[in-house]
Amino acid sequence: MTLSTYDLARSAPMIPVIVIEDIAHAVPLAQALVAGGIKVLEVTLRTPVALDAIREIIANVPGAIVGAGTLRTPADVDACLKAGCAFGVSPGAPDALMQAVATNKFPFLPGCATPTEAMRLADQGHEVLKFFPASAAGGAPMLKALSSPLPDVKFCPTGGVSLDNAKDYLDLPNVITVGGSWVAPVHHMIAGDWDAIEQIARNTAATLGNR
Repeated sequence: MTLSTYDLARSAPMIPVIVIEDIAHAVPLAQALVAGGIKVLEVTLRTPVALDAIREIIANVPGAIVGAGTLRTPADVDACLKAGCAFGVSPGAPDALMQAVATNKFPFLPGCATPTEAMRLADQGHEVLKFFPASAAGGAPMLKALSSPLPDVKFCPTGGVSLDNAKDYLDLPNVITVGGSWVAPVHHMIAGDWDAIEQIARNTAATLGNR
């Protein structure tokens, strides 16, 4: 069953923004996050092994809901669908990318940073938008200001979001989940300290709770 972006976001205390440099890290990282209660995973297309990592996680980590981040082109959409991604995320919403998303009916969180962008994407039928870069674009005060004129538009702020400020976002009526990289520290990945990552995920899930 294909989940809508709303259902995906609603089910996640947060969506980790994952950068995998070493394919050997993919499965143990995902296992640690899922064991800690973080099951919706965004693997960014920022490294040569990203798509292989997505395939490995899908094949070997039951319970993980795996999507791809940093999609920029129609070719990215095609590659992600072939890899089996449940959803996609982008920092923006260029026309060619959005046309490919629409053509393929791909569950997608397009990026926006202004009211005009949010209104245009909502008019196109997108239920949840990635607000990026969140802190640089006004943070929680900006999203609070948008909640009155655009009460039906829901956001996943990403960029400068941490466990320390995530609650500031999640307390807003128009924020459904947040995105962040703090649950997968690079130094723990390099060290293979998957227990530490599981504990970070567990603490995060307990602190933020299910939305």
